[in-house]
Amino acid sequence: MNRKLHYAWIVLLLTFFALLAVQGVRLSFGAFIEPWEKDFSMDRGTISLISTLSFLVYGISQPVIGRLVDRFGTRTIISYSTLLVGISILFTYFVTSPWQLFILYGVVASIGVGGASNVAATVVVTNWFNEKRGLAFGMIEAGFGAGQMLLVPGSLLLIHWFDWKVTVVILGIFLMLFVFPIVLWFLRNHPSEKNLQPIGGDGKEEAKSEEDQKNGSYANSRAFRTRKFWFLIFPFFICGFTTTGLMDTHLIPYSHQHGFSTGVTSAAISLLAGFNIVGILVSGIIADRWSNRKMLFLLYATRALAFVILIYSHQPYLLLVFSILFGLVDFATVAPTQMLATQYFQKYSIGFIIGWLFLSHQIGSALGAYLPGLIHHKTGSYDLSFYFSIVALVVAAILNLLLPEPNTTKKQSANPSGIAE
Repeated sequence: MNRKLHYAWIVLLLTFFALLAVQGVRLSFGAFIEPWEKDFSMDRGTISLISTLSFLVYGISQPVIGRLVDRFGTRTIISYSTLLVGISILFTYFVTSPWQLFILYGVVASIGVGGASNVAATVVVTNWFNEKRGLAFGMIEAGFGAGQMLLVPGSLLLIHWFDWKVTVVILGIFLMLFVFPIVLWFLRNHPSEKNLQPIGGDGKEEAKSEEDQKNGSYANSRAFRTRKFWFLIFPFFICGFTTTGLMDTHLIPYSHQHGFSTGVTSAAISLLAGFNIVGILVSGIIADRWSNRKMLFLLYATRALAFVILIYSHQPYLLLVFSILFGLVDFATVAPTQMLATQYFQKYSIGFIIGWLFLSHQIGSALGAYLPGLIHHKTGSYDLSFYFSIVALVVAAILNLLLPEPNTTKKQSANPSGIAE
């Protein structure tokens, strides 16, 4: 018997594709550090400040994006955000001084990146999937890994073969003329637009009462008074510091500083990205079946171990070992974190909660991009940043282990204050 493919999987594929393209371009920042240093006579600290501004704008945009998604829908936000990133990246071709990079990349493009991000993607998954949600979160997050695997080494090679200006033209046109129209034409906000029900049916989700909807702002503010909220927020802050901040910004220049060739560096990035996809998908599958808090403990602890290996990676094979291990746990933390957030805060605005969660991630990313660059400028080494990351990751692992299991949270939902949960 033939069974028609549920449109939820097409929506998932489109969201995956949009995040692959937009976030892959964002994650390529490290490939442009050395060319920009030469062309604009900037030091590593100043260029890191561009990345820091980018992460801050991206992060601050997340709660706002959550509200806009609630109002205009994911289709509008993701598609036009993609277009904005494409235009901004293309216009960097005309940059003649550093302040223009700060505006185009640090501000304008980062607003677009904030729109085509996990906040909108989480709402997509929540709307379309009441079953297999962990797998769907994992597949969405795999878009980040796929973008990292394809566009970061691709950008490195294009810069090597041509120059950075040709590279930004290619990336901008790709987003504007290819990704944007596909997402705009085919993405849908909710199953009702296709006369469908979510995968798993409507009965799986707890409907909000009229009173909950009327008092939404009050209910949302209560989240700030819960232990669960802060024990999710702080580890995710550390996650941002150690991944998109530190590694995605500084791994390429760190590799070159150690004398590794462009080929070795590209291989390391590709390995990291490839195993990142594996880790993301596996974590998404496990998130539906096992304790997410325990999984997060193991993921953060393993990431700390990977940094220990990186500190001693003076040989190419050690850099590749680090890439494999770090890749497995790189973005793998996102799906279980999203699962816990949607389970802990079912009666809150999903866009609001996820927006604040990723705000913390991007603040961590901003500091992870800037502080290591500044420390490197002062000391000529990244070692201090790596040692700090190891300690912070151990703390993040412990905090996740101290979280309650979601079924315990449901039993305690009668607590009206929401304090110290």
